Amino acid sequence: MAKATRKQALGRGLSALLKDPENDIQSASDKNADKVVGNIVELDIDSIEMNPFQPRSHFNDEALQELASSIRELGVIQPITVRKLDFNKFQLVSGERRYRASKLNGLETIPAYIRIANDQESLEMALVENIQRQDLDPIEIALSYQRLIDEIQLTQEKLSDRVGKKRSTIANYMRLLKLDPIIQTGIRDGFVSMGHGRALVNIETKEEQIAIYEKIVGENLSVRDTERLVKEYHNGKVTTAVPKKNTATPDFAKHASDEFTNHLSLKVAIQASEKGKGKITIPFHSQEEFLRIKKILLGK
Repeated sequence: MAKATRKQALGRGLSALLKDPENDIQSASDKNADKVVGNIVELDIDSIEMNPFQPRSHFNDEALQELASSIRELGVIQPITVRKLDFNKFQLVSGERRYRASKLNGLETIPAYIRIANDQESLEMALVENIQRQDLDPIEIALSYQRLIDEIQLTQEKLSDRVGKKRSTIANYMRLLKLDPIIQTGIRDGFVSMGHGRALVNIETKEEQIAIYEKIVGENLSVRDTERLVKEYHNGKVTTAVPKKNTATPDFAKHASDEFTNHLSLKVAIQASEKGKGKITIPFHSQEEFLRIKKILLGK
């Protein structure tokens, strides 16, 4: 108990050091940086902002309430990780569930490891840390892999070394991003598994993917049943009853889909005809995510 008290007191002492304008630490070479960087510090929750690079978009409300209850009883056992932005201003790198649960409890401070990191390092740390979690859905993992490759310029070989996964495992996750957004949402919501998705990737057109996906959900087919169905489809023994018509998406809709996706950080699907008629599908996975989308679109 004495050691824990001493450690907590040390954290509060370092917190006071960070609030001293004469000790504003901006790099690892600054005076007193060795006392702060890599140490556990009690930070004001209000001094920490959310991480824009957070790859995770869905937080289970019930699980968050359970974590909040645990924190009320035991405190924050595992510190969050932040990076220093400016004087007494920090950005979350990892530990968003602990951060959110602590705010639910009305805590004013939270224990944190402090890092000095640029935007690229922060993105990489957040993505790699989140990939290691057990409760991410397959699409979130695939999107995280894709961002590491696109934004950190990693090859699949280097990514394999960085996250400790086989290259074939990474490739299997990333192939899921070739599925129609409706099927991706189905995987995220648990209507079908990653195994179903891996089988459906072998169907060439999105329309036929959807037709077989609806059959899987409607008949509650297993992964093995799905693999057999896809094999029979390729052998010409199964028809998906999809009308053979021009289903090409007009260029204006293709470009708009990419713009919506980048703006909302969500995979947005647009279906449109050459005459300009169509619909926009924006998936969301929690009330919190819905409110975030609403704020972006309506400004409130």
